[in-house]
Amino acid sequence: MQNQSLFHCGKFRLNLAHPRVMGIVNVTPDSFSDGGRHASTDLAVAHALKLVAEGADILDIGGESTRPNAIPVGLDEELSRVIPVIERLAQEVDVPLSIDTYKPEVMRQAVKAGAAIINDIYGLRQPGAVQAAAEGNAGICIMHMQGTPQTMQQEPVYADVVQEVKAFLHEQLQACHAAGISAERIVLDPGFGFGKRTVHNLALLQAMPAILELGRPILAGLSRKSVLGQIIGSDVDQRLHASLAASVIAVMKGARIVRVHDVKATVDALKVTDAVIHAQASA
Repeated sequence: MQNQSLFHCGKFRLNLAHPRVMGIVNVTPDSFSDGGRHASTDLAVAHALKLVAEGADILDIGGESTRPNAIPVGLDEELSRVIPVIERLAQEVDVPLSIDTYKPEVMRQAVKAGAAIINDIYGLRQPGAVQAAAEGNAGICIMHMQGTPQTMQQEPVYADVVQEVKAFLHEQLQACHAAGISAERIVLDPGFGFGKRTVHNLALLQAMPAILELGRPILAGLSRKSVLGQIIGSDVDQRLHASLAASVIAVMKGARIVRVHDVKATVDALKVTDAVIHAQASA
């Protein structure tokens, strides 16, 4: 029987009995929140080391922005951005490195360079992606997205967002199983903000226990997202408190990994959240 509290990713066996924090390292000039701040190898590595010092359990490294209307990046350009960062960090930190990509060749080269997790916004739907993920022993994050980054926020429509997202994640889980990928290597991401309006995001957050019925841990990425800005009426650089609230709610609803920009504040907030959860369980 699969252990839903363990996430097998490369040489790591992450215990998800307590929530884990994934710190974001964008090696891009155009990401929605911090584009350009860490666009060189040295800046990205320095930022990553800071996140680890603040308590990050995982580092998620991306070389192509996936914000709405983002311009696609070519294979060679993406590789030139992320591979040197992964190679450096693999020598300097002892936490799993995640590659945020949907391109099979980037997956392969990133894992070879030291990445332990493949985080794919397309949920392994690109041709050859399932096969690339199956070749090694990296952990895999399957995310749901309606459309593409260029089209996803152009009036997304669902009959039942929870059931449609759940059905997609189940389908991709089955595809991974057919390719020989063990369930313990997989976490699921409902894809907050990726082809969803505010009402869809809130419905998914509220109904997260239904996604957990698929039997794998959930990764939630709500940090600084536009849904939070729409709720509180603030620009992206003024969404810390809303992001903390979203991470706490996600964990209370069952998420085991949260992907965030503000690591130290999130780590502190989740220590309190986790203490309350376990106090309830042992009362």
